Amino acid sequence: MESTLTRREAYWALNGLPSIGPVSLNRLLDRFEGDPCRALTASRSELQSIKGLQRKAMDVLLDWERHFDLVREMSQASSRGVDFVSREDPDYPELLREISDPPIGLYRMGEYDFRKPSIAIVGTRHCTLYGQSVARSMAKDLALRGFCVTSGMARGIDTMAHRGALEVEGGTTVCVFGCGIDIVYPPENVDLFREAQKNGAVVSEFPFGRRADRQTFPMRNRLVSGMSHAVVVVESEESGGSMITARFAGEQGRLVCAIPGRIDHKASCGCHQLIRDGALLLGSVDELLEELDHLQEVPLLDTGASLMERSESRIDLDDTERSFVSRLRGGEALGVDEMAALCQQPVAEVSSALMMLELKGAIQKRLDGRYELTHGFGD
Repeated sequence: MESTLTRREAYWALNGLPSIGPVSLNRLLDRFEGDPCRALTASRSELQSIKGLQRKAMDVLLDWERHFDLVREMSQASSRGVDFVSREDPDYPELLREISDPPIGLYRMGEYDFRKPSIAIVGTRHCTLYGQSVARSMAKDLALRGFCVTSGMARGIDTMAHRGALEVEGGTTVCVFGCGIDIVYPPENVDLFREAQKNGAVVSEFPFGRRADRQTFPMRNRLVSGMSHAVVVVESEESGGSMITARFAGEQGRLVCAIPGRIDHKASCGCHQLIRDGALLLGSVDELLEELDHLQEVPLLDTGASLMERSESRIDLDDTERSFVSRLRGGEALGVDEMAALCQQPVAEVSSALMMLELKGAIQKRLDGRYELTHGFGD
């Protein structure tokens, strides 16, 4: 089969070989002027000239058909409805071409157009109810604005972000796997896995059957950030996987944002550390869009004033939130205690509801601590 491989098949074979990571694969392809077929037929002396290519990787390349069954892999892909998108394919995510170690190919389920602007929302598996609510609400608001929400489909914040985007009519999400695309992990997200294929995509750089491990999760995280214009960390411990995603985002030149949380909860420690290190302290989607517009990071989507002048019909508000909004009409500005007194509700519940309204972009907090309606909201 070696002499009859197409370029796409050669990329597929290279991508599936063990002991050769994306950094080495990109160096290998650079050595042969981007020709994947030439890379698979190189001599040992040619391979030895490539800086950083280990001997084990050379041995695998010289006898690649023994290490990867391309015919079986292609057959599985066909039976499962999976596409293999090589880096030469027009469907390959353009943003991934910018990072230092892009995958040479991706397994994909779904017909999502990767030219659509994307925001990553990530966070801890051990999240609070507040974190779940923020992730879900922010994802819904981004989906309303025309953004795709990208995440890693892990338990907790990732799952809430995917679900929030899919709750919007026409909303899209991309689930990036840290294992083979045939392994639904965590298994309880099988319905999310199916829905994402219909309203977005599921992608992985790993061949069928590859189990998740301590190496594959960081590799997945670099794709989550690499495919997105910005990364929003909702909750994370200081040593959490989301901090790795944020670090990749910084190295890739992406906007890094963090949601502040309670100072006495460990799930907030990572976000507070990111804020101290210079991440954008995020209080609403409007703040994110204003920053992206300032940086001119999203050329394909208008994030200007016309997009920010939303009406209540475009934002999902419950009855309590609508009652709070009605108190702020006509330019009124109220603090938490004042709102609690007017609505005869506990201060803690009012404070939480106002935070959610702020995250939805319906209201904004002034320097004096009072809240007022966002300009254009409800007009």
